[in-house]
Amino acid sequence: MKKIALTLTVLLGTLSASNATAFDGDAEAGKAKSATCAACHGPDGNAPVNIYPKIAGQHADYVYKQLKEFKLGMTSGGSEGRMDPVMSGMAMPLSDQDMKDLAAYFATLNMSAGTTPEDVIEVGQKLYRAGDAERGIPSCAACHGPRGNGTSLAKFPKISFQHPEYIKAQLEKFRDGSRNNDMNGMMGDIAKKLTDKDIEVLSRYLGGLH
Repeated sequence: MKKIALTLTVLLGTLSASNATAFDGDAEAGKAKSATCAACHGPDGNAPVNIYPKIAGQHADYVYKQLKEFKLGMTSGGSEGRMDPVMSGMAMPLSDQDMKDLAAYFATLNMSAGTTPEDVIEVGQKLYRAGDAERGIPSCAACHGPRGNGTSLAKFPKISFQHPEYIKAQLEKFRDGSRNNDMNGMMGDIAKKLTDKDIEVLSRYLGGLH
């Protein structure tokens, strides 16, 4: 818990003390390059199949970071970055500018709204907003914001309206270590403290958070 709190303090101090560089992706160029992405993520960035993430409206900086790390996962044989059998292969032929253009394009689109089942609102809201101090679980809102919109500068993703199935899969990967491209291992540290029930509740709660 102290490690996570210290990381957040240092990060926020660094961001507030420096000016962010402008993201130089070209959305129009990205649109022209996005046809292949539509097969999984949909023509409007809202994946019709729930195992794939919605990337419409996602922060450009975050999408760019993930694309770079998917490519790194392939070139490093999985020892670095983020390895995925589909996305790492898709990212391989992309240039740095291609990644920036695609990220800029999808950031201009609107993520489709989701829903939160009534039976998870109370527990999900408590865990998301306050965490669980006794188990050393910090508030999700501390990084992802009260509405789940994330932060572009810190590359914390928008997680509201995301497919619950995708959120669940990513939390499980952070927990078992098969995904470890999070800053300073923060998500891995947190996910290891989550039970299956916690992950199920949070995943379903985020679907309709706004």
